[in-house]
Amino acid sequence: MVETREKPVAPSQQQQGGMPRLETAYEKWIKSTGLPIHGGYYIEDGRTVELGWWPERECNAAFLMLEGLQGVSEARITEIPPGKTLPPLKFALDEVVYVLDGRGLTTVWRDEGKEKRTFEWQKHSLFLLPRNHYHQFSNTQGDRPVRLLHHSYLPLAMTAVPEGGFFYNNPQEFPDLMTDGANGANEGFYSEASVIPSGQGRVRSQWIGNFFPDMRAWDKLVPYRGRGAGGTTVGIQFPGSPMSCHMSVFDPKTYKKGHRHGPGFVLVIPTGEGYSIMWPAGREKEIIPWHEGSIFVPPKMWFHQHFNVGDVPARYLALHPPKEFSRGEVVEGEANQIEYPSEDPFIRDKFAGELGKRGLKSIMPAECYQDPTYEWDYSAFGDQ
Repeated sequence: MVETREKPVAPSQQQQGGMPRLETAYEKWIKSTGLPIHGGYYIEDGRTVELGWWPERECNAAFLMLEGLQGVSEARITEIPPGKTLPPLKFALDEVVYVLDGRGLTTVWRDEGKEKRTFEWQKHSLFLLPRNHYHQFSNTQGDRPVRLLHHSYLPLAMTAVPEGGFFYNNPQEFPDLMTDGANGANEGFYSEASVIPSGQGRVRSQWIGNFFPDMRAWDKLVPYRGRGAGGTTVGIQFPGSPMSCHMSVFDPKTYKKGHRHGPGFVLVIPTGEGYSIMWPAGREKEIIPWHEGSIFVPPKMWFHQHFNVGDVPARYLALHPPKEFSRGEVVEGEANQIEYPSEDPFIRDKFAGELGKRGLKSIMPAECYQDPTYEWDYSAFGDQ
């Protein structure tokens, strides 16, 4: 087994109080595969991070054991060799896949003899693999590999059933979610998504679907009021699945407000250049540089803040944990968001310094540092 870590090493991956931290069933299982396990706070580029050969799956792969996953969410990278079709695999849980690089096909079916659905994807596509169904990946490029980022709740599931093999190629028959699942007969399981507009207490519109062809080009966005930087957002719910995600977009030379929530959010960058700062209240801050293909996970109840120091809008796609974990904890007397006038002076100084290195200047309005209720002008979006 090759075990590597992006710097720095996270506290929960070290010994605690002089005693070794107990391994979970999921951690024991991934070690048994002999694949690389990348820890720490971030992956600088999922398109180039070290992988290892997985004979059972006939592909290269690595597990991401980033601080913040907290035994809730799995993040894994798979690489499909040029022109290769991987063996079929049946997985007991829903799994969301984001295409880091490449083009290919996925075929999904329930059991042998059942109807198969095949759809084509490209770089920046996002899709769901339904639970208890077989799936098979094909790389349609003959000259370069494909890299996929996988996200599921396997670590959480293995706290109840600690045998990893239970979740793969289980012969038990289950309902066909593509035809008689939560959506009823659904010939368009991977067809165009539909929208539930924002409103009724939601901060963003919610798109319902199983396939999103290009998250880098997605333009069906609504204002993300209250989080700063004049940002826009979209929420995604996979029908009949507990899995969901959202994507936020914000302009060059701006930054979002610091906020915190529960564990298990996997963030991947479709486009943009910047950095994030993450810190537990009252403690040292960690700087996370990012660009297209970077992956990181804000630890449980750590404040984190996102900064765009490039010359194009930045996008971060957040793959969510189960809803029971997403809100985190209510801390009496402490807010879970830091308004601009209350932020540490280091935040603004660091941002000005990073822009200065690139010959740029902040376009953050002076009013946002004086009025905690200041809001960007979203009049172009009408009543959204």
